[in-house]
Amino acid sequence: MLNSFIHFIVVDKSLYFIHTLNIFVLLLLISIFIMVRTAGKKWLKVNDYLGTITKTINSVRYGDLTKKIEKVEIPNSEPLAESLNRMIETLYDREKMVDEYQNELNRQNKLLEAVINSLSDGLVILDDNYRILRATKKISEWFNIDGSKLMGDFITDYIQLPTGKKFSNLNENDIIVLNDMASNFVASSMELKLEDKKIRYVLIIKNITDQKELETLKEDFVATLTHDLKVPIIAETNMLDLLLNENFGKISEKQEIALKNMQTSNRELLDLVQIVLETYKFSNQSIRLSRENIMLKGFIEEIISEMRPIADKTKNSLLFNLPRDIRVFADRIQLKRVVKNLIQNAISYGEANSPIEISIGEVPKYIVIKVKDYGKGISEADIKKIFNKYYSAAKKFRKIGTGLGLYLSFQIIKAHGGELNVESIEGEFTEFCIKLPASTSENIYYGE
Repeated sequence: MLNSFIHFIVVDKSLYFIHTLNIFVLLLLISIFIMVRTAGKKWLKVNDYLGTITKTINSVRYGDLTKKIEKVEIPNSEPLAESLNRMIETLYDREKMVDEYQNELNRQNKLLEAVINSLSDGLVILDDNYRILRATKKISEWFNIDGSKLMGDFITDYIQLPTGKKFSNLNENDIIVLNDMASNFVASSMELKLEDKKIRYVLIIKNITDQKELETLKEDFVATLTHDLKVPIIAETNMLDLLLNENFGKISEKQEIALKNMQTSNRELLDLVQIVLETYKFSNQSIRLSRENIMLKGFIEEIISEMRPIADKTKNSLLFNLPRDIRVFADRIQLKRVVKNLIQNAISYGEANSPIEISIGEVPKYIVIKVKDYGKGISEADIKKIFNKYYSAAKKFRKIGTGLGLYLSFQIIKAHGGELNVESIEGEFTEFCIKLPASTSENIYYGE
């Protein structure tokens, strides 16, 4: 009985333990099921949230900056959403700024393009191989080809340069020839320096056909006018010579003075007309020189003798000292014209009652003739343009002058292969220096 009871108790406890274990396992399974189900829903939300973020980022990537990430009930998701939304807003603001900058750049580019296309000159941008990178409308008109078809072509297909010239070193007055065009063109070039360090050139082309025609008409008019003026002046000079020589009877002392003054004025006027004629001649053809050996001592003394009556009127003394004679190989008539012009300038613009010094010397490879006056001097600004055509200081001092004397003198000395320079200090002195080449021994002679 006891054994049966014990057996019942043992069996009963075993059954109870098994039953309890079963219940625990069941509860555990139920708990796991509930946890998995709950976690699954959370993972589904996270997965959906990540999908929303991915979709939004893709929209931003393709340019839609109006998208935003909505808030969801996921722990720690709010800071991420706010950061992404702020980033999208910043990108949106910057895109607006970029659009505004681009619009402004487009406006400026169109304005610049309109200004460039309105120029009468043509502009071409070339690479280092002289291929056309860009050209203005004027270039397209002159080349008679659409602008877009010019890109990549060699500029040498359309333009012929002077011998020895390159597109990289053209100066403003270099004459060029455009294929199949009879017009006159000049071109200049400059190198473009950009950050990419690639070599590019800007070519500026000007059509000077109208300018050339105008200059020709002007010079023809001047030549005709001066030629017609020269004839009566020479006739008047001859008549004055006859009167002064008393070919028509004796003249009084007062009449002689008046006639000599008229003769001097006539000579000055004839010199002005001659300068205009010579300038016209030199503009249309190269200066032809008839060179000869000239002994400078007698040559300068002869000029001083001719200029002394003019200098006496302003009481200027012409000083010339030459320790030894020098021979130079030059055109006598043209060189005389230059020296006389420099002495005339010294008389006109130097101080009255002051000396005018004429000297001769030598420097390496050159023979030098100097004319120096003491007077008004020339400013630095005027020195830079004093040899320009038609520039004259005469108006400044209310004197008669064409502004061609120094220009013509400069051209004559240049034709000799020499130089004409000036040095001056305002209110003190002005010194013109003629430098003629002494390249061979036969050109120079030192007399005793």
